[in-house]
Amino acid sequence: MAASRKPVHPDRRPAVVAGASSGIGAETVRALAAAGFPVALGARRVDRLEELAAEIRDAGGEVFVHPLDVASTASVEEFATAAAAALGDIEVVVSNAGLLAPGAIVDATTEELAAEFDVNVLGAHRLVRAFGTGMVERQRGDLVFVSSDTALRARPFMRGYSATKSGLEGLVEALQMELEGSGVRASVVRPGPTWSEMGSDWDADAGARVLTEWVKWGHARHSHFLKATAIAAAITTVVSAPRGVHISPVDVNPEAPIAKEES
Repeated sequence: MAASRKPVHPDRRPAVVAGASSGIGAETVRALAAAGFPVALGARRVDRLEELAAEIRDAGGEVFVHPLDVASTASVEEFATAAAAALGDIEVVVSNAGLLAPGAIVDATTEELAAEFDVNVLGAHRLVRAFGTGMVERQRGDLVFVSSDTALRARPFMRGYSATKSGLEGLVEALQMELEGSGVRASVVRPGPTWSEMGSDWDADAGARVLTEWVKWGHARHSHFLKATAIAAAITTVVSAPRGVHISPVDVNPEAPIAKEES
């Protein structure tokens, strides 16, 4: 009796990256393109996407650009239709779009918290709805969700961010169980402190207060931050794993500086 053939990935695996205009998203686009994935770039800042796309094309990669606002169901659906028309059936989805603002929970309005949940949790679900059904029908695909170490240990004065990432991981954990046996992998990549544009528009005093509180509560054991390329490499590793291998969750944290030896 002949052995059953083990499922493998198709030779061509189109990917989409939500929140691709900067930071982790942009570096993930570069990493996936370098690994041979055709990539659809989605974000609100289309001018930034076009600059990145030109860079990818110059390097020989295949890329597609389309506006995307994950807080809008219509925008996500339009993006999904356009990406599939341009690149073919989508094999990989990276949910990276995020909203982060400084401030105390007691001072935040309910509307401000709702906006964070709309992007960080419901935005991820909109991507699942737009792409997940096709993946289940084809019995293959990768859904990757960029979370945060704050999902496991909340940090103060980041308004609803920790709550949104905890909520996101709860959503993905249930999704993983529901997708068991479908051939579709749902994975969490959980960055630690990372240099990115998130937080770059904060008021200086607000940013200083946040960092001071991190130290006070023991969240900052050392001063090193990750580069976004480290997260992009982790995401590429997750989606490049052979079929039958599910890598999740992946915690990516900055290594502490090496202590200097006394002479």
